[in-house]
Amino acid sequence: MGKRSRPALDDEKRAQIVAILSVGCSQNMAAKYVGCASSTIQRTAERDPKFAQRIREAKGNAELGLVKCIRNAAKKEQYWRAAAWALERGFPEKYARRGPDVITAEQLAQILSQFAQRIIAIVPVDEYRKRIVKDAERLARSFGQTIHEEEEKEEEAADDSP
Repeated sequence: MGKRSRPALDDEKRAQIVAILSVGCSQNMAAKYVGCASSTIQRTAERDPKFAQRIREAKGNAELGLVKCIRNAAKKEQYWRAAAWALERGFPEKYARRGPDVITAEQLAQILSQFAQRIIAIVPVDEYRKRIVKDAERLARSFGQTIHEEEEKEEEAADDSP
């Protein structure tokens, strides 16, 4: 006996899915509404590029509509929370709430810099000190930060020493 084939999503169900997604509902909700699994929608979209494009457009339009609504609300002073929400979501590195045990990339770069400076202070061999600074800088860069100021201060201090 062969595999049991599931019926494909007909044009009506596809249109319903796109309409549901276009108002901001999830793919799971759209699947429940038309009576299929979310994976069926995904597989159909993988086989049908036009349907996949319609899904992308519907999701994108829903997102744009919601952001536009938030931005319009934020124009009114009494709805400042809408602006705060948009900032938190749009620029999370600057505005998102952080737990008390979370540090930013900038704070991490400062920690790395301080750690490297402490190690440099106790490492007697110049070659090793330079390697430590280089490694700390590489780590800081991986987080989009720099610690060149600290490195330059160290080099200036080394130049001033007898």
